[in-house]
Amino acid sequence: MPSTAKKIAEYILAAFQEVGDPITTAKLHKLLYYVQGWHLANFDEPAFEERFEAWMHGPSCPEIDALYGDHWHCPITERIAQPKDLGERLQKHVDEIIDLYGVDTGYSLHMRTRYEAPWNEARKDFSRHEPGCTEEISHESMKRFFQAEAARPEAA
Repeated sequence: MPSTAKKIAEYILAAFQEVGDPITTAKLHKLLYYVQGWHLANFDEPAFEERFEAWMHGPSCPEIDALYGDHWHCPITERIAQPKDLGERLQKHVDEIIDLYGVDTGYSLHMRTRYEAPWNEARKDFSRHEPGCTEEISHESMKRFFQAEAARPEAA
């Protein structure tokens, strides 16, 4: 059974706060996107049900923006308690995503996701710099992309 974007976001925020490195909403969106994409590719199911939209600044989850949208470019500093109910497999998966992508800045993750197929496919008729796109980035698109990434020789 999938978790929620909010619970996973809280887990990510608490993990960064624990090491004294609070993150922005922009970075949080991208880390959640990678949690979802790799979860779809590796386990053939979503980590959470909330959708991602192809916003101008990369994949974004509206529910998370509603909670932390005031912190796009400044760190989220309110203390977050570590959620205890992610489950062992999901927690391990999120930890792996943090290890893999957590050292990158929000801006570098923003730029990376904007060159990946799921975001570009969802943007359809919107230019890269045009605001207002709320098209969903489908689970199928993410799964296909991340499975292809896993199969690349450099990924092995």
